[in-house]
Amino acid sequence: MSSSSDLGDLAVVPVMPTLRQKLWGWLLDYAYVTYWMGRALVGRSKPDQQLHPTTQPRSPVLLIPGVFETWRFMQPVAEHLYRQGHPVHVLDKLGYNTKAIPDLAVIAADYLESHDLRDVTVIGHSKGGLIAKQALAQPGTLARVRHLITVNTPFSGSRYAALFLLPSVRMFAPNGPVIRALSLDTAANRRISSLYSVFDPHIPETSHLDGAENIVLPTIGHFRPLAAAHTLQLVTAILSRPTPDPDGSNKLDRTA
Repeated sequence: MSSSSDLGDLAVVPVMPTLRQKLWGWLLDYAYVTYWMGRALVGRSKPDQQLHPTTQPRSPVLLIPGVFETWRFMQPVAEHLYRQGHPVHVLDKLGYNTKAIPDLAVIAADYLESHDLRDVTVIGHSKGGLIAKQALAQPGTLARVRHLITVNTPFSGSRYAALFLLPSVRMFAPNGPVIRALSLDTAANRRISSLYSVFDPHIPETSHLDGAENIVLPTIGHFRPLAAAHTLQLVTAILSRPTPDPDGSNKLDRTA
Protein backbone atom coordinates (compact mmCIF):
# COMPACT_ATOMS: atom_id res chain seq x y z
CA MET A 1 0.00 0.00 0.00
CA SER A 2 1.47 3.33 -1.02
CA SER A 3 0.74 6.77 0.40
CA SER A 4 1.69 10.40 0.01
CA SER A 5 4.79 9.64 2.06
CA ASP A 6 6.24 7.93 -1.02
CA LEU A 7 6.19 11.30 -2.80
CA GLY A 8 8.83 12.82 -0.53
CA ASP A 9 9.42 16.55 -0.89
CA LEU A 10 6.85 16.75 -3.69
CA ALA A 11 4.08 16.41 -1.08
CA VAL A 12 5.44 18.87 1.49
CA VAL A 13 2.79 21.46 2.37
CA PRO A 14 3.93 24.88 1.06
CA VAL A 15 3.96 28.08 3.11
CA MET A 16 0.90 30.29 2.65
CA PRO A 17 1.84 33.13 0.27
CA THR A 18 1.72 36.79 1.22
CA LEU A 19 -0.91 39.14 -0.20
CA ARG A 20 1.63 40.51 -2.67
CA GLN A 21 2.53 37.00 -3.81
CA LYS A 22 -1.14 36.13 -4.21
CA LEU A 23 -1.80 39.17 -6.39
CA TRP A 24 1.25 38.53 -8.55
CA GLY A 25 0.35 34.87 -8.88
CA TRP A 26 -3.19 35.83 -9.84
CA LEU A 27 -1.84 38.07 -12.60
CA LEU A 28 0.42 35.32 -13.91
CA ASP A 29 -2.50 32.91 -13.80
CA TYR A 30 -4.58 35.06 -16.13
CA ALA A 31 -1.64 35.61 -18.43
CA TYR A 32 -1.29 31.84 -18.60
CA VAL A 33 -4.96 31.17 -19.34
CA THR A 34 -4.98 33.90 -22.02
CA TYR A 35 -1.98 32.33 -23.75
CA TRP A 36 -3.28 28.76 -23.67
CA MET A 37 -6.82 29.68 -24.61
CA GLY A 38 -5.36 31.42 -27.64
CA ARG A 39 -3.22 28.43 -28.53
CA ALA A 40 -6.18 26.11 -28.15
CA LEU A 41 -8.26 28.30 -30.44
CA VAL A 42 -5.76 28.28 -33.31
CA GLY A 43 -4.22 24.89 -32.60
CA ARG A 44 -4.17 22.25 -35.31
CA SER A 45 -3.25 19.22 -33.24
CA LYS A 46 -5.57 16.24 -33.63
CA PRO A 47 -7.28 14.32 -30.82
CA ASP A 48 -5.51 11.08 -31.74
CA GLN A 49 -2.09 12.66 -32.14
CA GLN A 50 -0.64 11.25 -28.90
CA LEU A 51 -2.14 7.78 -28.82
CA HIS A 52 0.93 5.91 -30.03
CA PRO A 53 4.15 6.69 -28.13
CA THR A 54 7.40 5.87 -29.88
CA THR A 55 8.70 4.19 -26.73
CA GLN A 56 7.34 1.08 -25.03
CA PRO A 57 3.71 1.97 -24.24
CA ARG A 58 2.78 2.45 -20.60
CA SER A 59 -0.67 2.64 -19.00
CA PRO A 60 -3.19 4.84 -20.84
CA VAL A 61 -4.24 8.29 -19.63
CA LEU A 62 -7.49 10.16 -20.25
CA LEU A 63 -7.47 13.96 -19.93
CA ILE A 64 -10.62 15.94 -19.09
CA PRO A 65 -10.38 19.77 -19.12
CA GLY A 66 -12.36 22.34 -17.18
CA VAL A 67 -15.28 24.56 -18.15
CA PHE A 68 -14.71 26.72 -21.27
CA GLU A 69 -11.62 24.64 -22.01
CA THR A 70 -11.11 22.31 -24.96
CA TRP A 71 -8.87 19.28 -24.73
CA ARG A 72 -6.01 21.33 -26.19
CA PHE A 73 -5.90 23.44 -23.01
CA MET A 74 -4.29 20.45 -21.28
CA GLN A 75 -1.56 20.13 -23.91
CA PRO A 76 1.30 20.67 -21.40
CA VAL A 77 0.11 17.63 -19.44
CA ALA A 78 -0.46 15.61 -22.61
CA GLU A 79 3.00 16.32 -24.00
CA HIS A 80 4.67 15.53 -20.69
CA LEU A 81 2.98 12.14 -20.36
CA TYR A 82 3.35 11.23 -24.03
CA ARG A 83 7.10 11.74 -23.79
CA GLN A 84 7.10 9.24 -20.93
CA GLY A 85 5.37 6.63 -23.05
CA HIS A 86 1.74 6.99 -21.97
CA PRO A 87 -0.93 6.87 -24.69
CA VAL A 88 -2.89 10.08 -24.11
CA HIS A 89 -6.63 10.06 -24.81
CA VAL A 90 -8.83 13.16 -24.99
CA LEU A 91 -12.55 13.83 -25.36
CA ASP A 92 -13.10 15.94 -28.43
CA LYS A 93 -16.89 15.57 -27.99
CA LEU A 94 -16.82 17.76 -24.88
CA GLY A 95 -16.24 20.86 -27.00
CA TYR A 96 -15.84 23.80 -24.63
CA ASN A 97 -17.16 21.72 -21.76
CA THR A 98 -20.19 23.85 -20.86
CA LYS A 99 -22.90 21.19 -20.62
CA ALA A 100 -24.26 19.53 -17.50
CA ILE A 101 -21.81 17.35 -15.59
CA PRO A 102 -23.95 14.15 -15.68
CA ASP A 103 -24.27 14.40 -19.46
CA LEU A 104 -20.54 14.90 -19.91
CA ALA A 105 -19.80 12.02 -17.56
CA VAL A 106 -21.74 9.76 -19.92
CA ILE A 107 -19.45 10.86 -22.78
CA ALA A 108 -16.38 10.00 -20.68
CA ALA A 109 -17.78 6.62 -19.65
CA ASP A 110 -18.81 5.77 -23.21
CA TYR A 111 -15.34 6.66 -24.50
CA LEU A 112 -13.66 4.30 -22.05
CA GLU A 113 -16.05 1.49 -22.99
CA SER A 114 -16.01 2.03 -26.76
CA HIS A 115 -12.19 2.06 -26.81
CA ASP A 116 -12.06 -0.81 -24.29
CA LEU A 117 -9.56 1.09 -22.14
CA ARG A 118 -8.41 -0.52 -18.90
CA ASP A 119 -5.99 0.37 -16.13
CA VAL A 120 -6.62 4.01 -17.07
CA THR A 121 -5.49 7.03 -15.08
CA VAL A 122 -7.88 9.93 -15.57
CA ILE A 123 -6.53 13.45 -15.08
CA GLY A 124 -9.11 16.20 -14.72
CA HIS A 125 -8.68 19.93 -14.39
CA SER A 126 -11.32 21.82 -12.40
CA LYS A 127 -14.72 20.74 -13.78
CA GLY A 128 -12.97 17.83 -15.47
CA GLY A 129 -12.41 16.27 -12.07
CA LEU A 130 -16.13 16.47 -11.28
CA ILE A 131 -16.98 14.87 -14.61
CA ALA A 132 -14.58 12.04 -13.88
CA LYS A 133 -15.90 11.51 -10.36
CA GLN A 134 -19.45 11.39 -11.71
CA ALA A 135 -18.37 8.81 -14.30
CA LEU A 136 -16.75 6.67 -11.60
CA ALA A 137 -20.17 6.26 -10.00
CA GLN A 138 -20.89 3.74 -12.77
CA PRO A 139 -19.52 0.27 -11.87
CA GLY A 140 -18.43 -0.40 -15.44
CA THR A 141 -16.35 2.77 -15.49
CA LEU A 142 -14.90 2.25 -12.02
CA ALA A 143 -13.58 -1.15 -13.10
CA ARG A 144 -11.67 0.45 -15.98
CA VAL A 145 -10.08 3.30 -14.04
CA ARG A 146 -6.94 2.76 -12.02
CA HIS A 147 -6.81 6.22 -10.48
CA LEU A 148 -8.14 9.75 -10.81
CA ILE A 149 -5.82 12.75 -10.46
CA THR A 150 -7.55 16.12 -10.21
CA VAL A 151 -6.06 19.60 -10.34
CA ASN A 152 -8.00 22.41 -8.67
CA THR A 153 -11.35 20.66 -8.81
CA PRO A 154 -14.15 22.35 -6.81
CA PHE A 155 -15.39 19.26 -4.98
CA SER A 156 -17.22 21.48 -2.48
CA GLY A 157 -18.18 24.03 -5.11
CA SER A 158 -17.28 27.71 -5.19
CA ARG A 159 -19.19 30.48 -3.48
CA TYR A 160 -18.40 32.75 -6.42
CA ALA A 161 -20.51 30.64 -8.79
CA ALA A 162 -23.70 32.25 -7.49
CA LEU A 163 -22.48 35.61 -8.78
CA PHE A 164 -22.82 34.47 -12.40
CA LEU A 165 -25.95 34.12 -14.52
CA LEU A 166 -24.45 31.48 -16.83
CA PRO A 167 -25.76 27.99 -15.95
CA SER A 168 -22.36 26.61 -16.97
CA VAL A 169 -20.84 28.50 -14.02
CA ARG A 170 -23.73 28.50 -11.53
CA MET A 171 -23.61 24.70 -11.48
CA PHE A 172 -20.57 25.00 -9.20
CA ALA A 173 -22.54 26.65 -6.38
CA PRO A 174 -21.88 24.77 -3.11
CA ASN A 175 -25.61 24.15 -2.61
CA GLY A 176 -26.21 23.11 -6.22
CA PRO A 177 -27.71 19.65 -6.84
CA VAL A 178 -24.70 18.19 -8.66
CA ILE A 179 -22.13 19.40 -6.13
CA ARG A 180 -24.27 18.12 -3.26
CA ALA A 181 -24.80 14.74 -4.93
CA LEU A 182 -21.11 14.31 -5.68
CA SER A 183 -20.22 15.26 -2.12
CA LEU A 184 -22.50 12.54 -0.77
CA ASP A 185 -21.10 9.91 -3.12
CA THR A 186 -17.80 8.99 -1.46
CA ALA A 187 -17.34 5.49 -2.89
CA ALA A 188 -14.60 6.51 -5.34
CA ASN A 189 -12.79 9.02 -3.10
CA ARG A 190 -10.10 6.49 -2.18
CA ARG A 191 -9.08 6.35 -5.83
CA ILE A 192 -8.60 10.11 -6.11
CA SER A 193 -5.52 12.28 -5.67
CA SER A 194 -6.69 15.89 -5.34
CA LEU A 195 -3.91 18.32 -6.19
CA TYR A 196 -4.74 21.95 -5.49
CA SER A 197 -3.06 25.33 -5.26
CA VAL A 198 -1.96 26.90 -2.03
CA PHE A 199 -4.08 29.84 -3.23
CA ASP A 200 -6.78 29.42 -5.86
CA PRO A 201 -8.76 32.66 -6.36
CA HIS A 202 -11.56 30.72 -8.05
CA ILE A 203 -12.12 28.20 -5.26
CA PRO A 204 -11.86 29.77 -1.80
CA GLU A 205 -13.25 26.53 -0.36
CA THR A 206 -10.12 24.74 -1.71
CA SER A 207 -10.26 21.38 -3.46
CA HIS A 208 -9.89 19.27 -0.35
CA LEU A 209 -11.80 15.98 -0.65
CA ASP A 210 -12.48 13.82 2.38
CA GLY A 211 -11.18 10.30 2.00
CA ALA A 212 -8.92 11.17 -0.93
CA GLU A 213 -5.22 11.89 -1.13
CA ASN A 214 -4.98 15.68 -0.79
CA ILE A 215 -1.78 17.45 -1.88
CA VAL A 216 -1.30 21.22 -1.79
CA LEU A 217 0.65 22.68 -4.72
CA PRO A 218 3.04 25.64 -4.29
CA THR A 219 1.93 27.28 -7.54
CA ILE A 220 -0.60 30.10 -7.13
CA GLY A 221 -3.67 30.22 -9.36
CA HIS A 222 -6.38 28.04 -10.87
CA PHE A 223 -4.88 27.38 -14.30
CA ARG A 224 -1.10 27.81 -14.18
CA PRO A 225 -0.46 24.77 -11.95
CA LEU A 226 -1.36 22.53 -14.91
CA ALA A 227 1.97 23.25 -16.58
CA ALA A 228 4.06 23.78 -13.44
CA ALA A 229 7.07 21.45 -13.18
CA HIS A 230 6.11 20.55 -9.62
CA THR A 231 2.63 19.42 -10.70
CA LEU A 232 3.95 17.38 -13.61
CA GLN A 233 6.49 15.68 -11.35
CA LEU A 234 3.71 14.79 -8.93
CA VAL A 235 1.60 13.35 -11.73
CA THR A 236 4.56 11.26 -12.87
CA ALA A 237 5.20 10.00 -9.34
CA ILE A 238 1.56 9.03 -8.83
CA LEU A 239 1.42 7.26 -12.18
CA SER A 240 4.57 5.34 -11.26
CA ARG A 241 2.94 3.73 -8.23
CA PRO A 242 2.07 0.05 -8.28
CA THR A 243 -1.49 -0.90 -9.11
CA PRO A 244 -3.55 0.10 -6.04
CA ASP A 245 -5.41 -2.30 -3.79
CA PRO A 246 -8.85 -3.35 -5.06
CA ASP A 247 -10.53 -0.90 -2.69
CA GLY A 248 -8.38 1.89 -4.11
CA SER A 249 -6.81 2.71 -0.74
CA ASN A 250 -3.30 4.00 -1.23
CA LYS A 251 -3.25 7.48 0.21
CA LEU A 252 -2.82 9.79 3.15
CA ASP A 253 -3.85 13.40 3.57
CA ARG A 254 -0.93 15.81 3.22
CA THR A 255 -2.65 19.15 3.71
CA ALA A 256 -1.97 19.76 7.40
